[in-house]
Amino acid sequence: MASNPIIDLAYVIVAVVFILGLKAMSSPVTARKGIVWAGWAMVAATVVTLFYPGMQNFALMIVAMMAGASVAWWSGKKVAMTDMPQMVAIYNGMGGGAAAAIALLEFTKGEVHGMVATALAVLGALIGAVAFSGSCIAYAKLQGIMKKAYRLPKQDAVNMIVAAITVILGLAIVAADHPGMGWIITFFILALILGLIITTPIGGADMPVVISLLNAFTGLAVGFEGYVLHNPALIVAGIVVGASGTLLTQLMAKAMNRPIRNIIFSPITGEASEGEAIEGTMRELGPMDAAATMRYGSKVIIVPGYGMAVAGAQHKVWEMSELLEEAGVEVSFAIHPVAGRMPGHMNVLLAEAGVPYDKIFDLEEINEDFPQADVALVIGANDVVNPTARTDKSSPIYGMPILNADMAQNVIVIKRGKGTGYSGVENALFYKENCGLVYGSAQNVVGEIISHIKTMG
Repeated sequence: MASNPIIDLAYVIVAVVFILGLKAMSSPVTARKGIVWAGWAMVAATVVTLFYPGMQNFALMIVAMMAGASVAWWSGKKVAMTDMPQMVAIYNGMGGGAAAAIALLEFTKGEVHGMVATALAVLGALIGAVAFSGSCIAYAKLQGIMKKAYRLPKQDAVNMIVAAITVILGLAIVAADHPGMGWIITFFILALILGLIITTPIGGADMPVVISLLNAFTGLAVGFEGYVLHNPALIVAGIVVGASGTLLTQLMAKAMNRPIRNIIFSPITGEASEGEAIEGTMRELGPMDAAATMRYGSKVIIVPGYGMAVAGAQHKVWEMSELLEEAGVEVSFAIHPVAGRMPGHMNVLLAEAGVPYDKIFDLEEINEDFPQADVALVIGANDVVNPTARTDKSSPIYGMPILNADMAQNVIVIKRGKGTGYSGVENALFYKENCGLVYGSAQNVVGEIISHIKTMG
């Protein structure tokens, strides 16, 4: 693309708004404002690009943009909050696929010149293709289309061989003046296969980290292809997304005490794991018992998990919290960094229900408060409160920091059945003497608890 000072200045302004929007997203209080800013900046960048000298095919571009915007608007309005993780996953994939498609088109036209530009195009194509196919698998798992994690025989060796051949082909394309179409097509097919075989064995427990990692991949791929197209807006937007996604991935991997290489090459598959023998028995409670224990306590900490999201119980949970606070009970919410199926999933749900931000605390902020709590109410959470992570070195979740719900004086767990969490590990918390379980849909159970609290005055 030819340079144009006015358009370049517009891109600089758009880049500044991108960064300010990203900064605003770092707090729940300003996150919505940040998303709106970034959205308008993207619209501005798209419109400005149409004025580049030599731009052609306006009709096709406008039709494509209108079709894409219409689908995005419709799906954004229609999607349920519980389905947001899979929506994020598939949008990640579209970004990576678009970056890979740009590279494929440029190679096909023979318009990638120079070793640096070719290397960045190949790198963007590789990362974008992996992000696309990997995100499609993540979407299929989160949507329930793919219900199991699959591992190939000698999975790690297969991953390494496919990755090595793909990289060698990429280097050959960079070194060749005019790479053959056979090389290019094979390179793209192998990159897509690499994304599939890396993501397929990964289970639900690692999925939030994987989504964040794929998001970082997409950003980097877009940034590299922006360099190939000499488009500053793509470079800035891609690098900002890539950098922030990489940092978020590292933070989440640290929160699970699992190196990123283990998440990719030794994932938690969700298959049943025996681990150490657990002593004790599960004790069932009724909603009346749960209501009385919380109503006549002084401090309650609520630990929401994906089960609350599935049941759509966040509004009932906040209604119950308000009743307890009116009765003089201190109520707060504890959020594990990988709770739910995507980063910030629980924060978004609680914010939707109207829970004030000053009642929501991260793991590091609230873990020391659990021993002083009369009740830890665990709603649809499992692995993030499993004390096995502290003690059982044979467990796949060993070393993962957990919320210290087991240290509360009483623990009440609302869950639909007696099954294990997404890691496949039996939860030792459920067998402790201070723990009682109320079985049923979180929305129905919390509704009954609310009714009982109201009768207690």
